[in-house]
Order: sequence, then C-alpha cells, then structure tokens
Amino acid sequence: MGSGKSTIGRSISGRTGWPYLDNDELVQQARGVNARELLATAGEAELRGAEADALLLGLASPEPVLLGAAGGTILDPAVREALLASAFVVWLRASPETLAARASGAAHRPWLATDAEGWMRRTLEERTPLYESVASLSIMTEGRSVDESATEVVDWLASASPCAAWLKQAPD
Repeated sequence: MGSGKSTIGRSISGRTGWPYLDNDELVQQARGVNARELLATAGEAELRGAEADALLLGLASPEPVLLGAAGGTILDPAVREALLASAFVVWLRASPETLAARASGAAHRPWLATDAEGWMRRTLEERTPLYESVASLSIMTEGRSVDESATEVVDWLASASPCAAWLKQAPD
C-alpha cells in the first residue's frame, strides 16, 4: 500500500501492452464493495479471503498479465505458494514514512484511519520476510519517479525468460 503498484503497473502496461489487473478493483468487481466497506460489513477474514481469491483469479489469467496484489495477500501460505509457482514477483519498497504519506487519505484503505505510519512500520516488520521469500526482483521506489521505477522493471523483464519472449511480442 503506497508503494506505487497501481501507478507503476499501469505505466508498465502502457509500455508492454500487457493488461494490468488491480487486486483492489478485482475485489470490488467480485464483491460489489471496496476493501474498507468489506472490512466494516464482513470482517477482516472475509476481506483477506476476497483479496486472496482476487489474486489467485488474476494469476489464472492468460499470460502475460501485470497484477497489482493487495499487500495482505502475502499472509496467505497458499498465495505465497501460487506466486512462487507461477509468477515473476516485483516487490516495490519504500520506508514506512513514505508509504504512510502516499497511502493516507484514500477512502478505500481501511487500515490507515489512525496512526498510518505506525501501522506501516508494524506491517512491514511482519511482512518483509514474506515479501522477500517470493520476490523475483526488489526495487526501492522512494525518491524515484514512476518512469524510473517502471523502466527498471521493464529492463528486468526484458532479461527474464519467458518475459523476454513476451516483450518481443508487445506492440511498439
């Protein structure tokens, strides 16, 4: 949350022609409510289940596809297994302060209503080893433009098989 997944993902999509699927949008389409509403009405377990289902649905899409995953999906062992088995995972990183500043104020983000920076710090402490365990590439987005971050990912994809072959098929 706040790392730049949606913005960078859409930039990469524009460069490659690959579809970009946003996990939050997939949850909204499947459940008819955003994450904050789902949490308020059905609870955290339902929200986490919906996010994991959306990610697994995205992973089942015809390749190549870019998928912006909800950060909490990493808590699910089945999701981590699916990512390791069928995805090139790019972990977009930034400091808790930067993530909180970028993500605060969005109505669909239920975790940031109070103490956004503290929540980010605690969450990163818990999730960092999990993100590291599935990441094919890790990049720091803090202090970088969307273009710089997207270029690094596209350059990496161009060198990764089978991504290199997919990029050769991308429109100019």
